[in-house]
Amino acid sequence: TEWVISEAFTQAKKWHDAGIQLKISINISANNLHEPDFVTKTTALLKLHSVEASWFTLEITESTIMANPSHSLEILKQLKSMGFSLSVDDFGTGYSSLAYLREMPVNELKIDQSFIFNLITNKNNAVIVHSTINLAHNLGLTVVAEGVEDKQTFDQLKELGCDLLQGYCISRPIPADELIPLLKKYHDN
Repeated sequence: TEWVISEAFTQAKKWHDAGIQLKISINISANNLHEPDFVTKTTALLKLHSVEASWFTLEITESTIMANPSHSLEILKQLKSMGFSLSVDDFGTGYSSLAYLREMPVNELKIDQSFIFNLITNKNNAVIVHSTINLAHNLGLTVVAEGVEDKQTFDQLKELGCDLLQGYCISRPIPADELIPLLKKYHDN
């Protein structure tokens, strides 16, 4: 994870130096969140790469947070105070309590792709996704839908008010040097 964070910081610095203001999301594992020196190491990497924490979103799975909620909340508060945006990844697949969700210092919820894949054909998934979007918005959170694979799902999520979409319908994973031309293409269309 330290290598991944370092690479993300390096890429963000390149983009920011070129005038491109993109936020990069980084997945953080349970092991990382519970390392005693994770915050210290991350602070050192920020300084080493001359980047701002506000340029990044740290994604932590719901199950990681719930494995040790009180410790997780403390670490999340520290990361938030440093300026990182925080995201609950794979939301809906774990066993989080709404009381913890209310207390978490997060900025966004990422609805797990298992609810998105059959959004159009499964009425229960549609109700869950719609309710999650409303809940998150009422808590002042941004909502990301994972696994958006087709235009019909893309359109339905936009209609439901989902803030951000992620999936092959938008783009397959690409190397960093191909991102700027892709963004320009989308901007020009």
